[in-house]
Amino acid sequence: MVCTPSNSSEFLGDLENSYQRRLIHFDSGAKVPLLSDHLWIVVRGIVKLSCLNEQGEDILIGLAGANEPFGEPLTHLNLYEATTLDHCDLLGLSMQDVKTNPDLSNSLMKAMMRRTRQSESLIALLGLRGVENRVKSFLELLAEDYGHPCEQGLKLNLRLTHQEIAGAVSTTRVTVTKVLGQLKESGWLQHDNNQRIIVSYLPNPVKYKNIPTQKTSSSR
Repeated sequence: MVCTPSNSSEFLGDLENSYQRRLIHFDSGAKVPLLSDHLWIVVRGIVKLSCLNEQGEDILIGLAGANEPFGEPLTHLNLYEATTLDHCDLLGLSMQDVKTNPDLSNSLMKAMMRRTRQSESLIALLGLRGVENRVKSFLELLAEDYGHPCEQGLKLNLRLTHQEIAGAVSTTRVTVTKVLGQLKESGWLQHDNNQRIIVSYLPNPVKYKNIPTQKTSSSR
């Protein structure tokens, strides 16, 4: 997340050092295997958490970023999947590790509180009237949790397809494409040279006022 407390970062570094042999690298787009008695903790990168609906469509149900856990013990969904959205380093821990390490248990509890808030926000935005409001709220949520400040706003260093956004806000890919085009025309949404989304609206400017912005290279 953008504003990860320093003690959380220190904890993650200590955890990586303690369980170095369990750190596994996954390339972008890889399916992460899920085991009934193991958790994954994201050290670097972002993982998409999804499930399949009755029509076989992939529905985004959450994201896990640095210092956030995911795994089969944390879900009751039968068709639950985890897919890396970029190159990721993930730490695999058994439930026994969690039970025998109080510091680990405490930090995971805080991380799960963040994941719960994200899940509630995703559910709440489905009740908004109008697809544009749902798409904007969805992108604002991602920007607040995983965006990086730049001169134009908050940049999402992850790529979601229009179909994935459509699944998250309960609409069609065609409608999402139309709405994103309208948001870009209005200036609310931009793309950098690598087609990364930039949300020009800052949901909470005070939260980011002390974070240095990233300089963006000018278009050639």
